[in-house]
Amino acid sequence: MLNDLVDKRKTILAESEQHKNRRNELNALASKCARERNELNNQTRQYVEEAQKHKELRDLSNKEVSDLKDQRNILNEQANILFEELEEYKKEHGNIKKGQVKDIQRQIEFLEFKQQTEAMSSDKERELVEKIKQMKSQVREQEAELEQNKEIRSKLQEARELRRQASDLHIKVTESAELAQTHHDLMVECYRKADKSREEADARHRAFVEAQEAADAEHKSFIECQKELRDYDKVISGMRTKNKKVKTVKENKTVRMEAEKIFNSFKSGEKLTTDDLLLLQRSKLI
Repeated sequence: MLNDLVDKRKTILAESEQHKNRRNELNALASKCARERNELNNQTRQYVEEAQKHKELRDLSNKEVSDLKDQRNILNEQANILFEELEEYKKEHGNIKKGQVKDIQRQIEFLEFKQQTEAMSSDKERELVEKIKQMKSQVREQEAELEQNKEIRSKLQEARELRRQASDLHIKVTESAELAQTHHDLMVECYRKADKSREEADARHRAFVEAQEAADAEHKSFIECQKELRDYDKVISGMRTKNKKVKTVKENKTVRMEAEKIFNSFKSGEKLTTDDLLLLQRSKLI
């Protein structure tokens, strides 16, 4: 029975080692998953922070676009007022009626478009180019005539300067709008990366929880094995102690019987050896 218990103890000990090794492996895996999860969470925070920076820069650029548009619109309005005053002057003092310059300009644009898009003979094209040239000359002559007037020339220069400034502001509006769009695209990309790294972090967290729970289960099994080992150790130790006592009693009984035999021989007159004397002393017969 003792041998059976010893064999069973060996089996439990082997199981205990397996649970301990598996627990350690799972704890190492849980630590690895936790470390990767933390790295991904830090990466997510960095992406979000970067996205916030681009958002602030985008909003700043959009604010600049709005401010520049307001300034540009004011300049265009001021320029329009001056040009309207010039049109009124043309009506009163010019040879070309009000609106005629605009009509001529529209005709010029139409003819230029026609020249660029329609197939025509060389003679037709020369005729068209000459017509455009004459119409442009008419506009220049009218403007030149108006510019002879000092007040009109000043207003025209002012209107053109306002239009130029408005045009410059429009260029800045376009640049700021493009910059705002660039920061918007970068912001969206950063948020996309943040979402991806957050998903990966969540996956690593789930793996961490699974590994930790499995490690806890292995540890529980290891503790149960350790408890069984202690129980086996108590029983085995008790049985060994009992067997040792039984063996001692048997040995003492054998020694006593042998000693009594020697003692009887001694009483019969036989001589004793040193070993015989020691055996008699041990048996307390002398």
